[in-house]
Amino acid sequence: MEKGSDWNCVYGAAHWNDSPPWHCMIAFLYEFDMRCSLILLGALSADMAPTTSGFPSENDEFDLDLPSEGFSSIPEAIEDIRQGKMVVVVDDEDRENEGDLIMAASKVTPEAMAFFVKHGTGIVCVSMEEQDLERLQLPLMVNHRENEEKLRTAFTISVGGGVLKRAGHTEAAVDLSVLAGLEPVGVLCEVVDDDGSMARLPRLREFAQQEKLKIVSIADLIRYRRKRDRLVEHASAARIPTMWGPFTAHCYRSILDGIEHIAMVKGEIGDGLDILVRVHSECLTGDIFGSARCDCGNQLALAMQQIEAAGRGVLVYLRGHEGRGIGLGHKLRAYNLQDDGRDTVEANEELGLPVDSREYGIGAQILRDLGVRTMKLMTNNPAKYIGLKGYGLAVAGRVPLVTPITKDNKRYLETKRAKMGHVYGSDANGRPALITNNKNGRPSGESPVTSES
Repeated sequence: MEKGSDWNCVYGAAHWNDSPPWHCMIAFLYEFDMRCSLILLGALSADMAPTTSGFPSENDEFDLDLPSEGFSSIPEAIEDIRQGKMVVVVDDEDRENEGDLIMAASKVTPEAMAFFVKHGTGIVCVSMEEQDLERLQLPLMVNHRENEEKLRTAFTISVGGGVLKRAGHTEAAVDLSVLAGLEPVGVLCEVVDDDGSMARLPRLREFAQQEKLKIVSIADLIRYRRKRDRLVEHASAARIPTMWGPFTAHCYRSILDGIEHIAMVKGEIGDGLDILVRVHSECLTGDIFGSARCDCGNQLALAMQQIEAAGRGVLVYLRGHEGRGIGLGHKLRAYNLQDDGRDTVEANEELGLPVDSREYGIGAQILRDLGVRTMKLMTNNPAKYIGLKGYGLAVAGRVPLVTPITKDNKRYLETKRAKMGHVYGSDANGRPALITNNKNGRPSGESPVTSES
């Protein structure tokens, strides 16, 4: 490259020739002396690679309506509720890990009450929506400040939003009644074991089988509702000139928690077929401060660049996904554990946190609202591919996002590939998409000097 005042920005296959310096700032935001620290994708430890070489094929395994192993399906439970039967509902093992007998209040009989008393704690509760409680002038049995119950259950009120706001039996009772087309009032009672203690899995499965009852999990009910309920509303839109080119920014607000997400749209969606799409999880440290621990910022920039080059596409930026869903504070704590030798998966587990708790229903609904029907998804993560498919979006193909591997993020990427199934690819020339610097610290189009380690 001839030296001079004209800079040549290289990010993947795109070039900005004769560009002013501000166009090249992206190279500095995500560049940490790559010439000295770049490592080819092939340098990832071979023994850490997964056995699979691609993403899952089309099958029913990733249908969100399929129940978790050992449970009945939510549609089966809804039908039983509609018919006036009881179901056993189990919450998360990290919560109470208990099961409740639940049925619709409008279907309760003396025989049903006797069954509740025989197999439950004897405390039979009725859950209903707030407006019904106000209409009936039912006060709280326990003042919130005086409530010593571990999970602070409001014993005569369900939280608005049902299990999507609070993953409890109280909310599940109302949700199942509503889904069955009945009045939004449920009856529930905790199941006890023969010794009087709270029954838990696997004893609850034995009980359900013995009494010929369906048994479902609240986690499955949450997935069922997320697939069907409207979760976001369009708030506003405006044209935004970016360093890659002009985009239209669409703000979407979550109906559940008020969190605002953004979709950057390039061109016209038109028929919505084969749209280039990136669903990007918020990463403050990588996206804003250029952290070299991860590849998030580089993936964000590369996706925007590729959408601009294509002339049509969407990048959905999902907030609330920090640290794969654990939050910024926990992510920094996990970083400290990684500095002590744990990998990204082990650090989360040691903190008692999920490895990946992200959920893509809101992203899918944003895409559908924008008119996307089939998409070419830019991702290396099979969970994202599966998660979006489960919400009625067809994935026509996958576009890998190949970004620089450095001494700072190599172990992180190895772990994601080995333990989380991430699949990495290459560009048309078989090389990683790179940003490189010349000796003067300026972006250069020359092939990078890479180091194996």
